[in-house]
Amino acid sequence: MTKLPRLSGYEIIKILSKFGFHKTRQKGSHVMLVKKTKSEKIGCVVPLHDEIERGTLLGILKQAKISKDEFLKEIKK
Repeated sequence: MTKLPRLSGYEIIKILSKFGFHKTRQKGSHVMLVKKTKSEKIGCVVPLHDEIERGTLLGILKQAKISKDEFLKEIKK
């Protein structure tokens, strides 16, 4: 199983935007991203730190309802 890389908050936001998320607001160093689908509105919060811990990234992916494998495929593109 491949480990998640350590990415910055800006890099994570850039990748999540490819999944259809867009920035709705920011408070301090935390950015709220939202994606609207036909059935629901999915939101997640990304801290704008230089390096996000792997556990924090897993939490962000859980909020965004994106699997680890989908995220890793998008990074490799």
